[in-house]
Amino acid sequence: MAAGSSSRIKSASGAGFLARTVRAAGRALPVVPRAVGRRIRRATHAHGAGESGLSKLIELHAVHSAGDMLITMALASTIFFSVPTDEARGRVALYLAVTMAPFVLLAPVIGPLLDRLPHGRRAAMAGALLARGGLALVISAVVVTGGIGLYPAALGVMVCSKAYNIVRAAVVPRLLPSRISLVKANARITLTGLIAAGAAAPVGLALNAIGERWPLYGACAVTVVGAFLSFRLPGQVDLARGERTVHLAELAEARAAKSRERDDGPRGVLRGVDTPVFQALIANSALRALSGFLLFYMAFLLRNESLPGLTAALSLGVVGLAAGAGNALGNILGNWLRDRSPERILLTVLLLALTCTVTAAFAYLAVTVVAVCAAAGICQALGKLSLDAMIQRDVPEVVRTSAFARSETTLQLAWVAGGAVGIVLPLSGSVGMTAAAVIVSCGTVATIRSLVSAARRGTPHPRVR
Repeated sequence: MAAGSSSRIKSASGAGFLARTVRAAGRALPVVPRAVGRRIRRATHAHGAGESGLSKLIELHAVHSAGDMLITMALASTIFFSVPTDEARGRVALYLAVTMAPFVLLAPVIGPLLDRLPHGRRAAMAGALLARGGLALVISAVVVTGGIGLYPAALGVMVCSKAYNIVRAAVVPRLLPSRISLVKANARITLTGLIAAGAAAPVGLALNAIGERWPLYGACAVTVVGAFLSFRLPGQVDLARGERTVHLAELAEARAAKSRERDDGPRGVLRGVDTPVFQALIANSALRALSGFLLFYMAFLLRNESLPGLTAALSLGVVGLAAGAGNALGNILGNWLRDRSPERILLTVLLLALTCTVTAAFAYLAVTVVAVCAAAGICQALGKLSLDAMIQRDVPEVVRTSAFARSETTLQLAWVAGGAVGIVLPLSGSVGMTAAAVIVSCGTVATIRSLVSAARRGTPHPRVR
């Protein structure tokens, strides 16, 4: 009897210990997410971003980036590199042509249309997100069977994503705190988006394990959340009713005063060869062409010819890691830089890219190739942040969205051109690095004089208008 009683006491004690352990674990589990959430909130609200409303735009962009990652993961199995090299070249050429399709509408149609909706920018961002969520559901219905609706829906997703991005970039100056430069604000937004995309990747893998359609269902849910967050942005994101008329009158007056010069809307700002924005666009086009060239050329080259001293699989992994880490580092540096003019940043990254590519052309080694890929990531990130800051600073607000649409189209065309060069060149490491050096040299020669002049003048506190 005593033995049975002792056994029951031990059993009860064990059950009590287990219950206490479960309760303690239940209390401890939320601690880490709450701590991470508080730290993220402090970072997004730092330097006056919480008071100005920039933090809400940062959080919205994080949600948008998470949705983009889920859709990308759902479509990743349709891309090209599981086939022989000769067949893959043809498929990649088709892919490059397809990536330009959304931009046929972006510059001539969507940009000007969004410029005519200055009182509904929040609604425009919400609409783009909801449309993308609806298209994700369309893709989910055909992604398994590969039906014909897959490709138009995928192109629609790209158009919606670009439309959101150009509106988001156009409204940054309206939410800019006094203690943050435009380059820093753009970097903070982009970096938060990269972190959100990285956090969404394991979620996408888990959803894909349930079924191929589930990442798309998740993307749809995320974009609906983003649409609601769009309306949480401060009211000053939208122009007041009479503000567009005032800006248009000011722009018309500037055109009349400079009728024979360059100030003629987004075309004038982006095409006038002496304007800082045009020079920045040319420099960024060279960097974007370098990125497209390296992506496709190295993907083909390293399948057949590994880096010196490395296996083919390790070569691909190292090069991909270097490019991704470089891009992330570029955005981190952009967030860290203080009161640096975008012209000076752009000049620095051009010279860095030129130095690395020329070195690799003369000495084709694993370390020099990895340095080129890392530099390309850093330079593309910082160059784009600088270009965005200059458009936000120098382009009148009533045509700023169109200017962003034109710049995005130009940069995408440069990326496609670089990729096209990459898929037609002979597969030789030294030839590839020489071509990379030529691409960067063209952009450097075309813009260095203007960038040096602008850097000497300096614009440590970018204008916002």
